[in-house]
This record gives sequence, structure tokens and C-alpha cells, in this order.
Amino acid sequence: MDTLALVVTIGVALFFTYTNGFHDSANAIATSVSTRALTPRAALAMAAVMNLAGAFMGSGVAKTVSEGLIETPTGRSGMGILFAALVGAIVWNLITWYFGLPSSSSHALFGGMVGAALAGGTVVIWSGVVDKIIIPMFLSPVVGLLLGYLVMVAIMWMFRKANPHRAKRGFRIAQTVSAAGMALGHGLQDAQKTMGIVVLALTIADVQEQGDAIPLWVKFACAAMLSLGTYAGGWRIMRTLGRRIIELDPPQGFAAETTAASVMYTASFMFHAPISTTHVITSAIMGVGATKRVNAVRWGVAKNIIMGWFITMPAAALVAAASYGIVLLAFG
Repeated sequence: MDTLALVVTIGVALFFTYTNGFHDSANAIATSVSTRALTPRAALAMAAVMNLAGAFMGSGVAKTVSEGLIETPTGRSGMGILFAALVGAIVWNLITWYFGLPSSSSHALFGGMVGAALAGGTVVIWSGVVDKIIIPMFLSPVVGLLLGYLVMVAIMWMFRKANPHRAKRGFRIAQTVSAAGMALGHGLQDAQKTMGIVVLALTIADVQEQGDAIPLWVKFACAAMLSLGTYAGGWRIMRTLGRRIIELDPPQGFAAETTAASVMYTASFMFHAPISTTHVITSAIMGVGATKRVNAVRWGVAKNIIMGWFITMPAAALVAAASYGIVLLAFG
């Protein structure tokens, strides 16, 4: 039974990664597709490949997820906690995908972990949640907004005398690079989050010791499922990011993607902080759009997205807590 519970939990974790891929594929490519720098299928294929590559670039974020948020639960109840956390995250991902709302898969997972841990009587490391999740959740969009604005202002100044049509053609080409950088950052961040969950499951099952290196098969499985999910696409959310917030042109798309990728690399390598790719790219798009004129950004759409950010963690936590209760009734 313990082996079966481990296999099922890992399977659900990989399914979560798949939903993460199609939910968040828009993060990497919506701006490139909306400016016609890339065709949708070419953009998705490129993003899938770069997601796969990004997953192998580090392990700091995975360590934060597996060791820094909740005390390692034990036994069958511990596996139930992980299972319930993943169910909470998956349900919230599917709900927000259905409504085309670019909420954060990452924070759905963290909310699920906290909700399931509290329901299962496991200690939540609140200092880790605040330092590694809450503070970056508020800080990264602010940085994305301000940096996006500044990068776009710099581009406008540098190319103020350039031929507009020629400049746009050049930025369409440049966007293939910035979109690839964004997809690489997505793999670096989001594949590692699931790696952390799988490692936690292996630790609970006494398959490996806490602090051991992430097994190669775990890296590959998480990266592959994220890439497959990315290639499946997330067209509903792509429309929201690509057109409903603001109509982007190639220079703006390049500025937004470059900004978001820079923030993700900094968070991953310097702070090992698991930030939301959704939060960063959305805020960067807003910052870039505000350089045109403040009312060029459809702030009503932006307000709905921000409201989604705030309710994601508590909503996923509630679903996870309820899921743990069901698991306890069924298998307790």
C-alpha cells in the first residue's frame, strides 16, 4: 500500500506539472504570438524545448519547496497530505484555465501544501512561507512593473530616430530570443517546484534521505511533463495576456519578455525563491504598456487578474484541506 501511495502521489504530481505546462504556456509565448513574431505552433514547440532545458539548470527552488515550507510529514498521512495538496492545486489550475484567468500555478501548489498540512496536523514553517512565498509574491510583480516600464522607456529612447517599420521587423526577430529566454526561465522555475514535491514524496517513503541530490529520473520526468503540457497549449489564457491587457507591438513584447526572464533568473539563482511566472510577465506587460499612456492598459482586466492572485493561495488551500478530509475518510 505504501508503494502504491508513493506511485499514485508521484503520478498526480506529474499530472499537476502537465496542467502547469498548458496553464502557463501563455506566460512564455503570448506576447510573441500576439505581435506575430512567432506562429502559435512554432512558439509552443520552442517553449516546450526551452522548458525541458531550463529544468536541468538548477535545484535551489526545488530545495525550497521540499524543505522550506512544511515539516516533512511521515507515513501514510504524510503521503495523503502531499496528495491532497496536489489535488487542490490541480483543481484551481483547471478552474482558472477554464475562465481564462492567468492565476499562478505556483501559488496554487503552495496554497495546497499549506492547506493540506494544516488539515493533516503537520507543522507549517511560516517563516519560510513568508520569506520564500509571500514576500516574493508581492515584490516580484512590483519589480516586473517598474522594470518593464524602465526597459521600454530605454528602448524608446535608444530607437527614437530609427525607422518605425524597420525597428518593428528587428524586434520581431529579437522576440524569438526573448521568448526563448522566458520559456527557459519558466522551466527553471516551474519544473523545479514539482521536483521538490516528488523529492518530498520519496523522503516520506524512505526511498531517499532529506537533502540528497534530486535523482536524474525525477528531473527528466518533471521536465518532460511540463514540456508536454506546454506544447498542448493554453489558448484561453494566451488571449488574456496577449491582447486583453493591452495590444502589444514587437518592441513592447520584447521589453516585457526580457524583463520577466531577468526577474525569474535573479529569483532562481540568487535567492532560490519560487516566484510566479504568471505574476512577473503580467506585471511586465502592464509596465511596458503604461509607457504608451496610462489608460492604454485595460486596468479593469488587470484588476480581475490581480484579484485572482490574492485568492489563489487560500482557494487552493481550502480545496486541499477538503481533499485531505476525503482521503482520511476513504483510507484512514
